Amino acid sequence: MSMDRRSGCPINLSLEVFGDRWSLIILRDMIFGGRRHFRELLNGSMEGIASNILADRLKRLMELGMLTKADDPSHKQKAIYSLTEMAITLVPILAHLGAWGRVWLPVSEELSIRAELLEKGGPPMWDKFMDELRHEHLGMPFDTATGPSVRATLQAAYQAVVASKALSAGPAA
Repeated sequence: MSMDRRSGCPINLSLEVFGDRWSLIILRDMIFGGRRHFRELLNGSMEGIASNILADRLKRLMELGMLTKADDPSHKQKAIYSLTEMAITLVPILAHLGAWGRVWLPVSEELSIRAELLEKGGPPMWDKFMDELRHEHLGMPFDTATGPSVRATLQAAYQAVVASKALSAGPAA
């Protein structure tokens, strides 16, 4: 993809890739939510992306080399999106971004628990997660006998917070 660049500054160039409202949300949903189909990305995001915007951002992320698209072998009319190595290596950046947001912004407990665990897990957890994503998206070998996946651990923590809040709220009147 040919991009008109304002400068060669790495921060500027990164913002030219991620400076729009949706690209990081799409990558977040693919990385942490395991979403790989258009419909999953459209309906699974709590931020409510429009279908034309989703289609545009998926196309842009593919042009940038962050995603690939292939026919889904399980369904003739579906495509499956995969992260590339370029996108997978965003895990530490997303972990830092989530850690920063937990400190400085009015986050909810249930939506910030994953960021807290990633922050506490640090580079060893990030590396394991990236290896899991490489296995899932790039077909690289991975030893699945290392306990629950990072995504499963993060999801279980989220569900535990949601359940705890539901119990403390008591029965609905």
